[in-house]
Amino acid sequence: MGRGRAKAKQTKVARDLKYRTIETDFSELQRELHGDDPDAAAMDGTDGGDPNEREYDDSGSATR
Repeated sequence: MGRGRAKAKQTKVARDLKYRTIETDFSELQRELHGDDPDAAAMDGTDGGDPNEREYDDSGSATR
């Protein structure tokens, strides 16, 4: 019992997604997927590594 409200909410969200009209910018999607934009890495936070991550040399000891 008590699932009626949750199921109604899921049905409402599913119906909204099914019948919503969205203008998809396929050129923007292609640029995002192929990485043609040099600023994209800076915007999503992937700038080359974690600054708190330690680097290890060949002996296995931390070089930080």
